[in-house]
Amino acid sequence: MIENLQKVFESRVRLGLMSILMVNETVDFNSLKETLSVTDGNLASHLIALEKKEMISVSKEFVGRKPKTSYQATDLGKQLFKQHLDALEKLINGN
Repeated sequence: MIENLQKVFESRVRLGLMSILMVNETVDFNSLKETLSVTDGNLASHLIALEKKEMISVSKEFVGRKPKTSYQATDLGKQLFKQHLDALEKLINGN
């Protein structure tokens, strides 16, 4: 019953990150930080963990003279997160 739960999504911050990235094509670092109410360091560590597992991709650009880092869920990340949510739903519903 728990075989499709993904360890990488156990953290509440990572659940929040993936939830946001599932419904938005890309989201910048500051928007994620503000939405999740986390510190720069906390957010960065979770983003790095998801990036290492290829759940998200990162793009960096300059807007004017300021750097802007944006994130999006990869196809693999979307697939595994959906499986994770489906597994949670089955647990909750007792299926």
